[in-house]
Amino acid sequence: MQLIPTSSKAIFTQPLRNGRSLTPYLLLIPGLAWLGVFFVIPFFSLLVTSLMKPAGSSVLDGYVNALEISNYMLALQTYWPVFAKSLLYAASATLLALVIGYPLAYHIALRGGRWRNLMLVLVIAPFFASYLIRTYAWKTILADESFITSALNFLNLLPQDRILNTPLAVIAGISYNFLPFMILPLYASIERIDPRLLEASKDLYADSNETFRKVTLPLSMPGVVSGTLLTFIPAMGDFINASLLGSAKDKMIGNVIQSQFVIVRDYPRASALSFILMTLILLIVFFYIRRAGTEDLV
Repeated sequence: MQLIPTSSKAIFTQPLRNGRSLTPYLLLIPGLAWLGVFFVIPFFSLLVTSLMKPAGSSVLDGYVNALEISNYMLALQTYWPVFAKSLLYAASATLLALVIGYPLAYHIALRGGRWRNLMLVLVIAPFFASYLIRTYAWKTILADESFITSALNFLNLLPQDRILNTPLAVIAGISYNFLPFMILPLYASIERIDPRLLEASKDLYADSNETFRKVTLPLSMPGVVSGTLLTFIPAMGDFINASLLGSAKDKMIGNVIQSQFVIVRDYPRASALSFILMTLILLIVFFYIRRAGTEDLV
């Protein structure tokens, strides 16, 4: 039985002038339509909103279309300390996730054996719970009366005698929530390393540390770059961890944008802040990839 009519089949398989089929291009239509409706249109809508100006003396009067470039200047001038704080928190959380995630990914990929699949399931298991629930769990774990806080206070390792409502709690929460985004790319990169290269390094009288520095680490750099980007980018815009685990002084730029949109309803300023954040992240990613020597990831 022929499932596709001959005429319809001819349309899909009809070659173009350069000899290629139309089928790959037709298969792109659903994805392009999705991106157009849910990314391109909202993107330009946000851009237009960021250039608006108030129609009256109150936000209740609404906004009118204009070319208020000053929205960007005022937003950056007012909130540049929050941008700097968000950058510091996101970079610290990414570094902490890398320090924790690399040894774990290395062990799973090269030493996991028959337990490899179970370990990967345990890495992904936290995603079975809501992001909000995981953050609330950390609020309980880092509470002033918790075992962790009491133990660290007993060792005099906490300068403020607490973890909750401090920058340390925000960074720890971000690192935990995005840790799988760091581990999985690292695992995929390390797992693809040819074991014969490690054996050749040992045959050339390199010890374990030298083999790691000169063979394993350079070959796993694509995973390092991918993992750090997948962790850093969402961490920069995160606002849940700062809201639940930090104090009023620990607010990140995501908290400011959320407040401007939902509470203050200053849509032009919120949109301008969103575009500044987007531009900042793109610049950081571009220079980071160029510096890491992995331009093929772009």
